[in-house]
Amino acid sequence: MNKNTGNRLRQQLIDEVTREPVEGEDKGRGYEYAKNSYIQIDDAELDELQIESSKTIDIDTFVPRAQIDERYFNSSYYIVPDGKVGQEAFSVIREAMRDKKMAALARVVLAKREHVMMLQPWDKGMMGTTLRYPYEVRKADDLFSEIEDFKVAPDMMKLADHIVESKTADFDPDQFHDRYEDAVVELIRSKRAGLPVAPQRVSENAPNVISLMDALKKSLAEGTRTPPAAAPAAAKARAKKPAKRAAGQTEMIMPIEGKKPKATTPAAKPGPRSATRKKTG
Repeated sequence: MNKNTGNRLRQQLIDEVTREPVEGEDKGRGYEYAKNSYIQIDDAELDELQIESSKTIDIDTFVPRAQIDERYFNSSYYIVPDGKVGQEAFSVIREAMRDKKMAALARVVLAKREHVMMLQPWDKGMMGTTLRYPYEVRKADDLFSEIEDFKVAPDMMKLADHIVESKTADFDPDQFHDRYEDAVVELIRSKRAGLPVAPQRVSENAPNVISLMDALKKSLAEGTRTPPAAAPAAAKARAKKPAKRAAGQTEMIMPIEGKKPKATTPAAKPGPRSATRKKTG
C-alpha cells in the first residue's frame, strides 16, 4: 500500500528493454537458451502436452515402506474412492499393503506437473505423499562430512540420557502454536482498537552458551545434589495424551475406478468432488 495515501498499490509489468508497460494478456513464457536469447512457449502448447498419468494415479511398483527415505517427502493428501463402485478394489489393495508393510509408488499430475507419489494405508483410506526428485534433495555428506567423530564420555552420556528422559512427552500437534502469527494478529487487533502498540518479543534471546560441554558439566555438577535416577519419576507421572492427527492436513479426494482385470494396478480419476484443504507445513 501507499504509506502516504493508505491506498493499495497495483503492480505493473514493464518491458525490460523498451521500459513500456505491458498488459496482462501480452505476458507469455519463454526459455532462455543463451544470454538474453529466449524461445517463446505459449500456454496452449503446454496444455497440449499429454502426460499419460494426467487423469489417473498409476501405480508403478510396491516397495517396503521402511526403505523410503523421509527426506524425499513433500506434500501429503488423503486418498479415498469415489463412491461405492471402486471401494472393493481400493480396500483390497489397501489391506494387502498393510499386511505386507508395503507402500506403492505411483505417478500423478498436479498443477500440470507430474509427481511421484507414495501411497500407504491410512486408517480406512490411504495417504498419498508426493516425493521430491533426487536432484531436489541435497546430500547430507555436503555438511556432515566436516563433523568430527567424538567419543562420548560415560558421565556425559548418562547426563544426556537423563535430560532426554526428563523432557519426554507424547506427540501432541495441538500444542503447536505459531507464536509469530499470534503476535501479528494481536498487533492488528490493538491497532484496529486504537490502542497503543507495545513492543512484543516473539521468543526469548538464546543464552550466551560458550560451550555445550561446559553447560552439560555444570548441569551434572548441580545434579549431584539430586540423583538423576530419581528425577524422571515426576515426568513419568504426568498423564500421557494419545497422539492426534494433525489438523488442517491437505486433503485430495480422488475417485478410484471399479474392478479391473488386474487388481494390482488400480487407477484413480479426479472428479468434481476433488478438494484441497489448507496445508500444514
